[in-house]
Amino acid sequence: MTEVWSKADLHIHSNHSDGLAKIPEIMEYASTKTDLSVIAITDHNTIEGALFAQSLEEMYGIGVVVGEEVSSKSGHIIGLWLTEAIPPNLSVAETVSRINEQGGIAVIAHPFANRAFGPFGLQSVGQAIHDVAFHALEVYNSSPYLIHANRLAAKAFAGGQGIAATGGSDAHVLKAVGNGYTLFRGTSADDLRTSIENLETRAEAGRGGLSIALRYAFRYPQIRRLQSWNWERCKATK
Repeated sequence: MTEVWSKADLHIHSNHSDGLAKIPEIMEYASTKTDLSVIAITDHNTIEGALFAQSLEEMYGIGVVVGEEVSSKSGHIIGLWLTEAIPPNLSVAETVSRINEQGGIAVIAHPFANRAFGPFGLQSVGQAIHDVAFHALEVYNSSPYLIHANRLAAKAFAGGQGIAATGGSDAHVLKAVGNGYTLFRGTSADDLRTSIENLETRAEAGRGGLSIALRYAFRYPQIRRLQSWNWERCKATK
């Protein structure tokens, strides 16, 4: 019997935060225009879009993991398999603790990203690999400007931290979905979780991922305005 490996994009944004696409559009695109088996909606500081997507799983025939990209005091942390939203502006340790309390998976998002994305530049989160018990490290992120950051993440992962590797598109537009992905054993969201827990996942880049991400980043300056709005809203909650 041939062993089955599948792809999951574990970092997607919708219009519930600073993405441009609506949830049904993301579900339709992922199920018909990509070879993904599972996606995670990881909007900033909310799981509303992810819960909506999960309710549409059967309609579109693609697995959904409820996720959130949490704005901790030291940068972004992705929580997967959540049931409740994690509030922003907590410490890294407290954020991970809240994820663990829900039985979720904590992932260091683009751990070595520079300040290209504004005040949540995440340089400090990379050091947390040594201090906080994360479950996984985002080794590949297809966002523009992260070539060097991806290399640093791959180097850190190669050091043997006892955590899983994940990949995601960090998509804010439809055509970026699937440009970065996590390769896992099996086909379902449950299989994906098992692969993460067994440290057998791989982070990989989709064909043309960076060029597509760059093209749409320049084509849609609205993304930058939405990101700025999101950062200001987070700061206002402090």
